[in-house]
Amino acid sequence: MASAAPILLLVLLLASLAPGQRQRRPPAQESRFEKIKIQENFDLQQFSGKWFLVGVASKCDYLREYNHQLEATTMAVSASEGKSLAVSTFRKLDGVCWEIKQQYRSTKAQGRFLLKGRGSNVDVAVGETDYSSYAILYYQKLRKISIKLYGRSVRVSDAIVGKFEQRVTEMNMSEDVTYYFPTYGFCESADQFHLLDETKI
Repeated sequence: MASAAPILLLVLLLASLAPGQRQRRPPAQESRFEKIKIQENFDLQQFSGKWFLVGVASKCDYLREYNHQLEATTMAVSASEGKSLAVSTFRKLDGVCWEIKQQYRSTKAQGRFLLKGRGSNVDVAVGETDYSSYAILYYQKLRKISIKLYGRSVRVSDAIVGKFEQRVTEMNMSEDVTYYFPTYGFCESADQFHLLDETKI
């Protein structure tokens, strides 16, 4: 006599497919990025101006492999189109200065932005800033989070570095994936042949 196990399995399978019997998918959990505390009353105008990239915490494979080739990087920010940010990043590639233009598009939440990418979009959040000396920004791409520390000058205080490293720890990252950028060799501009315009994406 045939075993009853396969028949029982078939009955259970059919029952699970019966109309009205399909189990509901559990509600999606709020992502860690959505829980990041945002700078209160974020002010686009005060945030505008020049920023120096001081440090980055990221589990990015590229950074892990090429962190010895990091180049001094600056970011010029200006308010545009309502609550969006126009961002130009200046850095060297093979000894040549490049400008990368991007648009951080506004979202419903103040201090949160959307950066449209060629492959996938990037969520951006201004975690905290005093506008005059430092800013800590969070970036999420494909559910992977990176944290960047910017300064109004090339160097920031030890207290600010400590605050940045604390935020890194809170996101379950370590000093092994935290990289600090050079404080010399900055690009002030780039010619028209070395401009990457990503605002049209």
